[in-house]
Amino acid sequence: MTSVTPSRPRPTALGRPRLIATDLDGTLLRDDNSVSERTVAALAAAEEAGITVFFVTGRQARWMRVVSDHVHGHGLAICANGAAVVDLRAGGRLVEVHPLERPAALRVVESLRREAPGTTFGVELTTGFHHEPDYPPFHLEPGASVAPAEELLSEPEPGAGAPVLKMLARHPELSPDGFLTLARAVAGEHATITRSSSTALLEMSGLGVSKASTLALCCAERGISADEVVAFGDMPNDIEMLSWAGRSYAMGNAHPDVLAAASGRAPGNNEDGVAAVIEELLSETGTSGD
Repeated sequence: MTSVTPSRPRPTALGRPRLIATDLDGTLLRDDNSVSERTVAALAAAEEAGITVFFVTGRQARWMRVVSDHVHGHGLAICANGAAVVDLRAGGRLVEVHPLERPAALRVVESLRREAPGTTFGVELTTGFHHEPDYPPFHLEPGASVAPAEELLSEPEPGAGAPVLKMLARHPELSPDGFLTLARAVAGEHATITRSSSTALLEMSGLGVSKASTLALCCAERGISADEVVAFGDMPNDIEMLSWAGRSYAMGNAHPDVLAAASGRAPGNNEDGVAAVIEELLSETGTSGD
C-alpha cells in the first residue's frame, strides 16, 4: 500500500470519517481524464463502509460523465466551485444554485478591463457557456453566444435570465498566480475569485460561494461536522475546502499554497493518491469493504 504523509496536526480529536470530499481534475482523475480501477474500487469500498462520497469540482454538470457511473447513495455532486449541486443520476439536474449576481459580475469585468487590459471573459449560465470573440478556444461549445461580456451579462427581463454560475477571465501575458493576486486586489469585494488551471485563467463565483461553503451546507443537512470530513485537492480553488475539513490531503502534484493549507499529503493523481488514502483510512477503522 502506498503510504500517505501527515504534514501538520489538526487541533481537535478526529473520529471515524463520515464523508469524503474529493476534487476531480489533478486529484481523483489521472491526467488522461480516467478513473483508475483502483480508485473505482476504493470509492465503492468507502461507500460500502458507510462513508458518503461527494465529488466537489470546478466542472459543470455536463462534464461529469467521467464519474457519473461511480456515484453511490445520494448521487449528488458539487459543481462550478460550489455554485451548483447537481443530481448525476438524473442527468445533471440542478438541485441547488448559488449564483453570481449580474451587477457584481459586471463590476468585476469593469475592474479587470481597467487594471488588466487584454483580459477576455467567458460566462457560464445554468443554460450553457457563452464567451467573448477573443476568448481562447478552451471547451467552447456549439450554440454558444459570442458577444462582449457586458452584453452577455446585461440584465434580462425580470424572470427571463438564466442564473450565472461563474465567470471566467483569461489573460494572455500575466502569470497565473500574478493574475489571481491582481484580480483579488481590484475585484475581490464583488466575487469569490480563484483558479484551477495551469494558465492565467480565473474563475469567479458569487461572493462567499466556494467549494467549502456548499460542502458545509450539504454536510449540515446530513448532520455531519467538519471534523468528520476528509477532503482532497490540488489547486487554489480547493484551499477553502481543505482548510475547512477535519482532515485534508494535498496531492503530491498540488500547488504550493494547497500543500500549505492541507493537514496531510497524498501521492499524486497519477499514482492514485486518493485511493491510497481511502485504503489506509479503511484499514485504520477496520472497515475495508471486503
